[in-house]
Amino acid sequence: MTEAPDQTREDHVLVEVTVPAPAHAVWAALRDPQKIKDWFGWDADTLKDEIDFIFVTHAEADEARRTVTFVGVNDRYEVEATGATTSLVRVVRSAPAGDWSDVFDGMIEGWISFTWQLAFAFARHPGQTRRTLFFSGPPRADRLARSLLGLDAAPAPGERWAMPLGPDDGASGEVWFLARHQTGVTVDAWGDGLLVVVDQPPTGKNPRGTTMMTLTTYGLGEAALAELQTRWQGWWDERFETVAPGCD
Repeated sequence: MTEAPDQTREDHVLVEVTVPAPAHAVWAALRDPQKIKDWFGWDADTLKDEIDFIFVTHAEADEARRTVTFVGVNDRYEVEATGATTSLVRVVRSAPAGDWSDVFDGMIEGWISFTWQLAFAFARHPGQTRRTLFFSGPPRADRLARSLLGLDAAPAPGERWAMPLGPDDGASGEVWFLARHQTGVTVDAWGDGLLVVVDQPPTGKNPRGTTMMTLTTYGLGEAALAELQTRWQGWWDERFETVAPGCD
């Protein structure tokens, strides 16, 4: 008789970030769709529907414990007060035990990006309106975006950096976060904006890998935002194909 495989589940912390805001304010940012759009996803006609689907109709909230569990997946947001004006925000996945250090999972990478964007919005732009640009697809050659932009050599979080390559050559800011598959850096010239680059390693489906980039801006006028779009779209089109996340 064959024994059933061990399905022991344990909690895996996917991302954990300190946010400079009281727990009740962070909790509101996880529950109010108008606040969620200030950090989740990117500008798109579908963003409102995505937020409603994920955070409203397919979420179960425990206000007393400040946890949001997502229906159909074993992931949850937790908000923990660490002081009068600081909180710890984490995303936890309940899953079989094992070593996930080499795993690339698109949902995990999304939680990492969005949670750091949540912290950035509270730390640097509370209550301000963000505007974003988004790019996604495989490279035309064998170099992904972090390498092409010089971000594979980014210093430690909190340190200053300058973009040695790319359409905004010489742009500078500080390293906001580093993760195995992604890098987030602030960009002074975008109204103290944020560039998040996610590189998926090569797979059978995408033998050269895939990149996703989110450019978050604050306070740029329509002309400046259009110029930013033109610069980065031209750079992207020369080096990458455009394919929506999760599509061939």
